[in-house]
Amino acid sequence: MSTLTDHDLEFLRRPLHGFLTVAAGPRPPQPRPVWFEATDEGTIQLFTAPDSAKVRQLREDPRASIVVAAPVGETERWVSVAGRVTIEPDGGHDLARRLADRYWGLNTPKGEAGLKILQGLPQVRVVIHPEKVHRYAF
Repeated sequence: MSTLTDHDLEFLRRPLHGFLTVAAGPRPPQPRPVWFEATDEGTIQLFTAPDSAKVRQLREDPRASIVVAAPVGETERWVSVAGRVTIEPDGGHDLARRLADRYWGLNTPKGEAGLKILQGLPQVRVVIHPEKVHRYAF
């Protein structure tokens, strides 16, 4: 299946970390935990610095995957999304604000300070367009 279901979207809209892996050619893949957002259009997006290692690798080979799993203490559940990536120059700061609120909360001095740092850095949006979606729920 290549699309996210409503059940997937409900799960992916929780404040869970995703583990992003980019195609690395001869280099071994190195998954990294990331904040992400599942969109109404069925894509997955995240923000990052335009000169980050993941963006450099994605410019060489625009394939990536993200795996999101339920935390310990819940029944086993995960969703894996793989597909081609686009790097969008706009919307990175808006996405950073939404995700900072989701993951940190912006109603605390620490959250506000963290957002101020993120807003002061250049940001791009990395958008995964699903080609393969796998899931498991116990």
